[in-house]
Amino acid sequence: MFDTLKDLICRELGVEEDQITPETDFVTDLHCDSLELIELTNVVEEEFELDEIPEEELVLLKTVGDLFRYIEENVKES
Repeated sequence: MFDTLKDLICRELGVEEDQITPETDFVTDLHCDSLELIELTNVVEEEFELDEIPEEELVLLKTVGDLFRYIEENVKES
């Protein structure tokens, strides 16, 4: 699941795979602006079949690891 997330981030943000670790900060390390983060979360929601990530949760997702943990906790079992 982390590899899928990493692929999505690389594709959506145009960054190299070796830039992505659980500790990678979206703003500091990947220089994302708020629009890019919203677009990324939309793609993540679709890919992992998540309900819309609430804004109060979204502001807490600072790193790739934060987003990955959110996905793990909220993905629907198939």
